Amino acid sequence: MSLLEGRVAIVTGAGRGLGRAHALKLAEHGAKVVVNDLGSSATGEGADQTPAQEVVAAIEAMGGEAVVNTSDVSDWAAAQAMVQQAVERFGRLDILVNNAGILRDRMLVNMSEDEWDSVVKVHLKGTFAPVHHAANHWRLESKAGRPVDARIINTTSHSALFANIGQANYAAAKGGIATLTQLAARELGRIGVTVNAIAPRAQTRMTEGLRELTPEQEERRDPEWIAALVAWLASPESRHVSGRIFEAWGFGYSVIESWQHGPQMEASRDPTAIGESVGRIVGFARANAGIDRNTWLNP
Repeated sequence: MSLLEGRVAIVTGAGRGLGRAHALKLAEHGAKVVVNDLGSSATGEGADQTPAQEVVAAIEAMGGEAVVNTSDVSDWAAAQAMVQQAVERFGRLDILVNNAGILRDRMLVNMSEDEWDSVVKVHLKGTFAPVHHAANHWRLESKAGRPVDARIINTTSHSALFANIGQANYAAAKGGIATLTQLAARELGRIGVTVNAIAPRAQTRMTEGLRELTPEQEERRDPEWIAALVAWLASPESRHVSGRIFEAWGFGYSVIESWQHGPQMEASRDPTAIGESVGRIVGFARANAGIDRNTWLNP
């Protein structure tokens, strides 16, 4: 039996890049897939059904089952309808992969309100809305006495985890997704849902031209390396893993270690009396990890 035989998945932003790789890999291992893609540009303009249709055609060509969905995942009602489509078409829902996103990079002092709002809406609300509606579907299944063994895989980013300059909107949204992942894992575990996230490094249209790559780097940034981890996280084998953030690409996978309690000091009501002690605990604390600090992640 295939790793995902009999399971039904929604993959958002599945028309190109990482989402396409996720949808194809899930289908390769037996899942039926709702291929969601609005078909907009990398900056969020326009709409085109063609990318989603092409992925569905590719899945059907390999003998799988898939259906097109072109909803805006940040639209509350559309996200609910997407969940309903999966259940009505395939009889169930087991997997939600939140991947849809856009980029509108700019230094924060030059960023417009629209650039902030549009990116936060697509990434953060566009993750929360499908999570909310999928979670409510699974909650009702659990209340009805039907066992739930479901998976949510979200997409965060190194830009959020390690504060990449020039991406205040994107990093803030992706940071919210990382925390939402941990919170949802705590809330939904009792009904049989695991929630994890990936911080991928892949060569897609959203990263094209950002840096010159060697042939090995190009190959190791193929989205299929990341899709393999997503497929495993979507499987019954991963039921013991939840609330985790994984860095992922062809050079390896690692687990991000989240905020930790660090050095402490006595509190004071007098602000003039705390400077020396604050300096001491900051000195003992580990420095924030930088996006370029780990050479394994930047070979």
